[in-house]
Amino acid sequence: MYGTHAIEHGSSRHGRWLRERRLRITLWIAAVEGLLYLFGALHWWVAVALAVIAVAFWWWVGRGSRSDTLRHLSWIFAASQLLVLCVPIALAVVKALAIGVIVILAIVALFFLFRERT
Repeated sequence: MYGTHAIEHGSSRHGRWLRERRLRITLWIAAVEGLLYLFGALHWWVAVALAVIAVAFWWWVGRGSRSDTLRHLSWIFAASQLLVLCVPIALAVVKALAIGVIVILAIVALFFLFRERT
C-alpha cells in the first residue's frame, strides 16, 4: 500500500508517462533550442513566433482537450518555447549590464586621467 499510486480518471498510459517527465523534457527542448539561438541557427523572431503559436495552441486546444497525451504535449510545447524566449531576453540584459560596467569604468578612467597633473 505504501508504494502504490492512484490512477487519475481520464489519464492514459502515455499521458502519465509524459506527466512524470514533462519538466525534464521541457528543459531539454529549451536547452537545445536555446543553444540553436545562441549559435545563430534560430532567429529572435522565430523564437517569438513559436512561443506565440505554442501558447495559443495550449490555450485553445491543449487545456480543454479530452486527450491526456495532447494536454501534456501542448503544455510541454508551450513551456519549452517560453523558456527559449527567456534566452534572448537574458542575453540582452547581460549585454546591457556589460555595456553599463564598461561605461562606468571608462568614466572612472577619464576621471583619473584628467585628475592627474603632469
